Formats: sequence, structure tokens, C-alpha cells
Amino acid sequence: MDNNALNAQEVANILKIAKNTVYELVKRGELNSYKVGRKIRFTLNDVEEYISGSKSIKHKIIATKDEVIGNNNIQVTPELNNRGFVICGQDLMLDILSSYVEQYTQGIPALRSYIGSYNSLTALYQGSIQVASAHLWDGDTGEYNVPYVRRLVPGIPTVIIHLTCRMQGFYVKKGNPKNIKSWEDFRRPDITMINREKGSGSRVLLDEHLRLLGISSSLINGYNRENQSHLTVASTIARGGADVAVGNEKIASQVEGIEFIPLQKERYDLVFKKEDINTPGIQAILQILRSDEFKMEFEGIGGYDISEIGNIVAEI
Repeated sequence: MDNNALNAQEVANILKIAKNTVYELVKRGELNSYKVGRKIRFTLNDVEEYISGSKSIKHKIIATKDEVIGNNNIQVTPELNNRGFVICGQDLMLDILSSYVEQYTQGIPALRSYIGSYNSLTALYQGSIQVASAHLWDGDTGEYNVPYVRRLVPGIPTVIIHLTCRMQGFYVKKGNPKNIKSWEDFRRPDITMINREKGSGSRVLLDEHLRLLGISSSLINGYNRENQSHLTVASTIARGGADVAVGNEKIASQVEGIEFIPLQKERYDLVFKKEDINTPGIQAILQILRSDEFKMEFEGIGGYDISEIGNIVAEI
């Protein structure tokens, strides 16, 4: 992708925050910008630098969804628990869900923690959050999420609710110049990748396939080069900074110069403790997911299969 100018609303759309928050980030010196006359403009590099920089900060508490975005290293503390209802995960659906929860509960703060699937489940186990999200594939069983909930939330009765199905695959440069088609291509010495962070669903998916194929990660060029955003890894591929990355289809459609190679349909689920099922926040989520109003939010958005949304996947 080139560095064409972005306006404040376009940056807000990328970061999934309010437009006014963009201006506040500029004012605080956290987001670079430049002026064209009286108008503020941004480059994609400015946005990527903000995302990368924010992820290196250890926040004591998480902010509301309009105060911080994309921070996978947020540390949830007891103080946060007293501030409201916390939903973990990185997908746009969860931002919209949080907004609905506040409306349905008439003001209970629905806070967002932008951490990956693995850390999301461990935070649920530790009692720091109320709702975890996960898209973790187990190569031995072929199942999503259930095996990981058993391992990471042991001894605690839980309920898994389905949110959506998404397509996972490879980001490659337009035209696929290296002719990358399958997981087996990671054996090739001429392939360089950029990876997602440990514990993310995309990283677990990659590692499980490498394990099943007997491919040593130490032999893969770029395996240890990590980034915590689908957007930035896709942008890296578009700029020629690597040949391949693992990610979901929706982001590929948002980055110019990227081609998506579909490989596997994943299940994206929500997890909460069974003891919390009658709390206002969980009851609101169950009603929202099964409402026509919420489903209509995603009818015009590609990349989501919501045909099973709200169904109970398992009670563990």
C-alpha cells in the first residue's frame, strides 16, 4: 500500500475509534500527522507506528473502546473489574457488541481489551474479565476453541457461544509472485514471512500446521519477526517487506496490493463462566447475538458468516 493521505475519519475507521479520539491522540503527541492548509492528514505509516507503539506499552488499566485500540499487552487489574464489564478480543464485531451491551443494560460500561485468544482465555481464568473470545485451532482434534478452554480455564464450568465463522489464509503480494499455495511452502528457503504474536489465533493456526507437517520454525525465514496486527502484517506484504503472512480474509480486502489465499474456515467464539450466565452483561449478550437488529449490522460487511451466531457450542 502506498502512503496516500488519510483524513481523520479514515484513520478512525481503521482504528475502530471515534473521530474525536483521533484528534486527541494527535494533541497528546501519540499519533503523527501533518497539515495541508488547515486540514490534518495522516499516512498509513503514521497509523502503523501508532499501533506498534501502543502495543509496547503496559497499561495499568484498559480504557474504553474509544480511548485505546489494538493493544495486545494490556494488563487487566482488579481496578478494571470495578469499572465495568470487560470483553476481550480484537474483531470489529466485539466493538459493535460492546456498544449494544451498554444500550441493553442502560449504562453498564462495556469495556474492551484488545488481547489475543490465548491471553483472553487466561484472563478469564484469572477472573480479570467477564467474556473471552477465541479462534484457536487444535491440530489433533480438528476442533476450534473447546480443547483450549479445557486446558486454559481448568476446573471452571464455562459456556461457549458461537459468534461467527471467518476464512483464514495467506496474505501474499498481488499476483502471488512466489506462487505460495499451501502450508508446505514454509519448507521453501526462498520464502520470507512476517508472523503474528504468540497466542493469537493466526499464530496458533500456523504453529499447529507446522507441527503436524514436521516443519521446524527455526528454518523459516522471518518466523521470529512478530507483529500484533493483521493490518500491519498485510501492509508489510504489500510493500514487499515479506512474502507471506497468516491472517483473515476481511483485512486483505482493506489493503491495496494484497492477494488472499484461502486455506481454512475458522470458528470465532465467545467464552464466559457459567456462574455469570444470569448477570446483566451476559444476559444482554445472549439477547443481542440472537436479535435481528444485531445481525443486520453485518449483512453488508464481507468476511463474516453469522448463520450460527448465538448458538451454544459447548458447556464445559
